[in-house]
Amino acid sequence: MRHQRSGKKLGRDPAHRKALYSNLVGALIAHGRIQTTEAKAKAVKPFAEKLITLGKRGDLHARRQALAALRSNDVVHRLFAVIAPRFSDRRGGYTRIVKLGPRQGDAAEMVYLELVDYEPAASPLAPPRAQREEEAPAEA
Repeated sequence: MRHQRSGKKLGRDPAHRKALYSNLVGALIAHGRIQTTEAKAKAVKPFAEKLITLGKRGDLHARRQALAALRSNDVVHRLFAVIAPRFSDRRGGYTRIVKLGPRQGDAAEMVYLELVDYEPAASPLAPPRAQREEEAPAEA
């Protein structure tokens, strides 16, 4: 029995799993949203939230801890300079999982793992969001 054993193995050895988490969180920080399987998203979500909390702390030790986990200066800089200030007044729950349905090839459940304030890029034909809200009819 797996009593008191936290985390999923995801069919990988520890070094491979650590690299997977690092790459997924790096992509999440760089792009704001990633598409992955539900199992991977559930496994990496706490890791991402801890790194965003490190970014909110903002001191040198936190930056070095984030760099050890993410292994990319560009991603760590974006985490501390762009992502963390956006969540400065939020006490947790920085990411969400949005289900997409099964993958075509193997029917694995696919999801978006995204930052809660993520805004998808508008299509070139769609009007800007502020303009859409002004035109929307008022609900009574």
